[in-house]
Amino acid sequence: MYVGRDLSELSMTPKTKWKDSELEYYHHSFQQITGYLNVEGNTMQKEIIKEIESRGGLHRNEADWTNGTRPTID
Repeated sequence: MYVGRDLSELSMTPKTKWKDSELEYYHHSFQQITGYLNVEGNTMQKEIIKEIESRGGLHRNEADWTNGTRPTID
């Protein structure tokens, strides 16, 4: 569950000041509703993607059953 600033607050904040968790959450949310977004929503989604790319992409911070926290070379 996401605990953080809501989109109305973040829309007034430059994307460079967003936390990684906020970028990840809203990126996933916009991905789920892409077909229903208007021009403003599409623009915000593109800005979020650009900011994620400028930070080097999304990184896993925890392990699960299929992925570890570090790449393993066989």
